Amino acid sequence: MKTIFYGLMAALMFTSSAATPTFAGSESVVVEDAWSRASVGVNRPGAAYMTIRNTGDETVTLTGLRTDLAMMPDIHQTSTNAEGVSSMAPAGEIEIAPGEAVSLEPGGLHAMLMHLQRPMTEGENFSVILDFSDGGEIAVEVPILGIAARGPEG
Repeated sequence: MKTIFYGLMAALMFTSSAATPTFAGSESVVVEDAWSRASVGVNRPGAAYMTIRNTGDETVTLTGLRTDLAMMPDIHQTSTNAEGVSSMAPAGEIEIAPGEAVSLEPGGLHAMLMHLQRPMTEGENFSVILDFSDGGEIAVEVPILGIAARGPEG
């Protein structure tokens, strides 16, 4: 009877440890220099900028983001054609190689915040959650700078 009991306990312990998710990769992500600009009301989208650095030894994949500030947050890419016309489109998933960083910045990749739920007011902050393919997530506090800000220092 003891042998069956210990066998069942070992099986349960193995099953519970096998069912525990492992987060390979996203725990090695560091977010730096987050910032955004104040908005004029809520009729136009806002944006957030930051540097996402992979300090680990495995590629990590940013799959999306969430915030209660906007109903439709997404990563967008701005590009300019040969005639000088700029356009934006969803960027999809973003892979970050080991030791590399991806910059979300004006004129390039950025966190597009569509359908704002409240104005982005200078001096306030909001939270953005970055989602990764391994199931990990990182909450980032984003300060709202002045409407003419050009970088995280204002």
